[in-house]
Amino acid sequence: MASDAPKTLHHFIGGKKVAGESNRFGDVFNPATGEVWARAPYASTHEVRRAVEAAKAAFPGWSGTPPAQRARILFRYRDLLETHKDELARIVSTEHGKTLDDAKGSVQRGAEVVEFACGIPQMLKGEHNENVAQNVDSHSLRQPLGVCAGITPFNFPAMVPMWMYPVALACGNTFVLKPSERDPSCSLRLAELAMEAGLPPGVLNVVIGDKEAVDALLQDPDVEAISFVGSTPIAEYVYKTGTSHGKRVQALGGAKNHMVVMPDADMEQTVDALMGSAYGSAGERCMAISVAVAVGDQTADELVNRLKPRVTALKIGAFDDEGVEMGPLVTEAHLGKVKGYVDHGVEEGADLVVDGRGLNLEGHENGYFIGGCLFDKVRPEMKIYKEEIFGPVLSVVRAKDYEEALHLVNEHEYGNGAAIFTRDGDAARDFTTRTKIGMIGVNVPIPVPAAYHSFGGWKRSLFGDHFMHGPEGVRFYTRLKTITSRWPSGIRAGADFSIPQTR
Repeated sequence: MASDAPKTLHHFIGGKKVAGESNRFGDVFNPATGEVWARAPYASTHEVRRAVEAAKAAFPGWSGTPPAQRARILFRYRDLLETHKDELARIVSTEHGKTLDDAKGSVQRGAEVVEFACGIPQMLKGEHNENVAQNVDSHSLRQPLGVCAGITPFNFPAMVPMWMYPVALACGNTFVLKPSERDPSCSLRLAELAMEAGLPPGVLNVVIGDKEAVDALLQDPDVEAISFVGSTPIAEYVYKTGTSHGKRVQALGGAKNHMVVMPDADMEQTVDALMGSAYGSAGERCMAISVAVAVGDQTADELVNRLKPRVTALKIGAFDDEGVEMGPLVTEAHLGKVKGYVDHGVEEGADLVVDGRGLNLEGHENGYFIGGCLFDKVRPEMKIYKEEIFGPVLSVVRAKDYEEALHLVNEHEYGNGAAIFTRDGDAARDFTTRTKIGMIGVNVPIPVPAAYHSFGGWKRSLFGDHFMHGPEGVRFYTRLKTITSRWPSGIRAGADFSIPQTR
């Protein structure tokens, strides 16, 4: 798909497009062609500070707006997201590479968080107790924090930002979003639509940037809370740096999601599930299944024999190619990284059943494409098992029994998601109870919770105490305040020098 000269993007601060002033820019590519699609300005510390100041100035008015009025703006925003869904999906596909259907689905899942946030008056209700002591009442409130910030990854440029700012805004906070510099255009468009819905200037701001912008947000004294999604090393850095500067932080990191395939599993259903969960979005999602743990050699043999022709036949192409099932990887550098992992797997002795490294698409020779890759007989000590690849590479590990399979899931350093495919209710119940994982699927390969539940992992997949969106999101973006009150009643009991008691 040929393109015109690259457009120059902007920041969005105080309700307006703002040109970059740092004189630092990065290229945004169309991954299907390798062409430069846009030039993104990289914000300086001064420019980030400008966005924070805009959010800080907007906070008193926005936090003082009744929750029901904030919800009405979000209702209008939800309608605009539906109206512009195709436009947003096309922006996502152009800069990320994922198929249009996948992009539309990601916009829809983000919009569902907006729908949840529209119910914020109910979620902000506190608790009340009358007469906790003689003529004394207590009640609690949930109040906004102030200026909050979000740092989001390249793989879901619509959905992940909407995991964050709609809930934060509904709770009365203002927000500064730092999207991935690899595909920032969707975040800018989302902010423009929010203004069209009636959001006051400065309530939602977008700055594009790299580490300088991230560090500026982590260290700014007026930023109260940071939300992050990305790799585990960066998540740990964001958590440690943010908390050392007195901020509340939720930092979601990497994953190595396992699917345990029991001997009694419906194999046709299992293979369908693995194809979508391992190769959808080219494996560039933190809930992708990258390890299939087959219980017993017979199960493993059947699984691999069924997967091999399906992986080989994957239809790969640009997002606007008809019937395409998998698009390119996001950048040339990431393509090289994923190919390097496949090289490692071969060197370590895994059986490469399907090799997608040599894929060459006519008309897209400069795109960042790789075919689906399938490994068998992967062992836990191998690099391709231990590390997150973030590409269309599925590893089959053979376990002699259920207990060994469960041990593999629980001993891995990541704990984002896991699934079991079985007809046995006892095995499924045991798996959901004993796994040390944040999100579990039973005959569901990608158990991403609905918007009114909360998303997050365990172990080194999450740094912080709160999951994202849903009730946990509301708790993260608010502080609890408890009020204890007594009104004059004509009764004087004199000074009491002991600790207050309910008597």
